[in-house]
Amino acid sequence: MTDAHNPPAAPDASRTPWTDLDEAGSTLNVDAFITTMMSQVGNALRRTLTMPYAEQFGLSVSEWRLLALVAHAGRIAFSDLVVQSTSDKALVSRTLKLLEGRGLVVLEPEGNTPRKKIYCRITPEGQALHAEAIPIARRRQAAAIRVLPPDERDAMYRALLKLREYCRAAEEGREDNPEDTSALDI
Repeated sequence: MTDAHNPPAAPDASRTPWTDLDEAGSTLNVDAFITTMMSQVGNALRRTLTMPYAEQFGLSVSEWRLLALVAHAGRIAFSDLVVQSTSDKALVSRTLKLLEGRGLVVLEPEGNTPRKKIYCRITPEGQALHAEAIPIARRRQAAAIRVLPPDERDAMYRALLKLREYCRAAEEGREDNPEDTSALDI
């Protein structure tokens, strides 16, 4: 009963659209889909964190991501770079050609077969650019992560690892996941 002596209860701020989620997801709206929210947050973070420092060094976000991966590895197979970058082969190939054209990486075919394995190696120029950009990248990433208190950071990190493993298992067709995991995006 609501009156002047008994005001309505305030909504529980700790409850989210995910709190009492059933298997069918019957209460989910598209704006509460994990894929929608991750995409929105990922795109916003890319625009506000990564683009400014990538552009500061004359790179696109894709170029920065690949340069950073190659710098970390020193030398990496093209196929491994595709997997680690989570980009498609065509984008990785085009981006590497741009980086190679700027003298930041070198593409090295290896083997004597028609389907040679391609390796990518960072050049001294690429290493110097990476060394200049990575402290800025780390600071900007840390600032965004530190918006969350330590317990939320840790929970989010663990949750993202768990979701990444769920998706890997689904892609590999492991039996410990629901049968229909082929359409994880909206």
